[in-house]
Amino acid sequence: MAGARIERIVAAARSNKAQLYAYFGNKEKLFDTIFFGSLERIVNVVPIDADDLADWAVRLYDEYLRRPDLIRLATWARLERRPAGHLVDDHDRMDDRKLRAIAEAQAAGRVREGDPFDVMAMVIAMSMAWSPVSNVYAATAEESPEVHERRRALLRECVRRAVVAE
Repeated sequence: MAGARIERIVAAARSNKAQLYAYFGNKEKLFDTIFFGSLERIVNVVPIDADDLADWAVRLYDEYLRRPDLIRLATWARLERRPAGHLVDDHDRMDDRKLRAIAEAQAAGRVREGDPFDVMAMVIAMSMAWSPVSNVYAATAEESPEVHERRRALLRECVRRAVVAE
């Protein structure tokens, strides 16, 4: 999976693997550059709205349809490089704004009690129900709009019920 992406980068750069690896240091550093750039994209393209975590989950679902390669990269990193614990070393930097937003919504009584990280992780996991890494079914952007709308509605309602304060 990562190898195919590297091959595309090599072709686009009109270079060869040796030159590309020399520039980045090695294959692992090249992967890290691609991977962390992808994480930044997900964080910035789909900003959290802690007052509407259900909508955030739906927007994540849509981003997985638009960019299935991003979630595949994260899954490869999880399987091959970080099988346990946080996916990245500087998770505090990546998650800080999201966790603060969830904690503030909890303090205001809009989001159920619980560890903000656990709430965030659950919403993200729910958003991935039909993602390219689902072990049940991987959705594609080519499926009918009606199918996606049905999934979005179900996801929105399930997340809302899971996170809204009682």
